[in-house]
Order: sequence, then structure tokens, then C-alpha cells
Amino acid sequence: MSPAGGTMRCMRVTLSSHGAYRLQYHVVWVAKYRRWILKPAVEETLRKLVPHLLRSKPGCRLETIDFDADHLHMVMIIPPKYAIADVMGELKSQSASYLRKKYPWLVRVYWKENIVWSPGYFVSSVGLDEQMIKRYVVNQGKQDLGQSGLEL
Repeated sequence: MSPAGGTMRCMRVTLSSHGAYRLQYHVVWVAKYRRWILKPAVEETLRKLVPHLLRSKPGCRLETIDFDADHLHMVMIIPPKYAIADVMGELKSQSASYLRKKYPWLVRVYWKENIVWSPGYFVSSVGLDEQMIKRYVVNQGKQDLGQSGLEL
């Protein structure tokens, strides 16, 4: 149990050639003009499309995706070798292009604009709480083996 009374979660650490990381992000994309375009069929398409698009970015992974009528939330792993802004730009551009081809009704929603998403996005890191990090720092020298399978 953690000091706060909750259970401790096992956080998977990824090893790269020059380091180890656990970079998990909460990302929100909003439909342009907050239009209610995220219908069940579009949601299902995006559930399959985003992981497919991420294949071109080794190490990037979609962990969770969920939808509201006019925006979506994702939890993603993005390795430190990629700029988050670059990953978001590519994903939003490619997904918008795919959606506009698959769903011609989007042309009527957005008239002659070649868009689907609002220009920006929200991103925040998802991390450990302060007490867990302090415990790890204090105890890190006491456990030398099993570094890639750390339980933080």
C-alpha cells in the first residue's frame, strides 16, 4: 500500500539504447468549432486508425482512447526521441485526411475547409506521485538487480 492508502501501481519502464523511460501522456483533441462529429462509427474508426498510424513511430503506443461528442482523450506512450508536437501534428493531419475520405458527410460539416481538428491540443504528463518518487530516490541504491522491471 502507498502512504496515501491506495495501492501501488507497477509502472513499466522502457529501455532504449541510451536510457530508460516511462513517458506517458494524457492528450485531448477537439473537433474544429466543437462540432459533434465523433459518432460511434467515427469513434470505431479512430480506435483502429490511431494505433495503425503510430506504427510509423517505433515505441509510440496508444494505451487508452475515449470520446465525447466533440473531443477525444487519449493516454499515450511517446519515447523521448520524438517531439510531442511532431507526433501530434502528424497524427492529427493523417487522421483528418483519412476521416474526410471515409466520411464524405464531413465535407458538409466543414464546408470547403480541409479540416477536422482544432489547431491545438492539450497534453499533460501522467506520472508518479511525489511520495513514490521520493521513496524511489531514497531506496534506489538498495536494489541493484532487476532494473528494467522496476516497480515504482
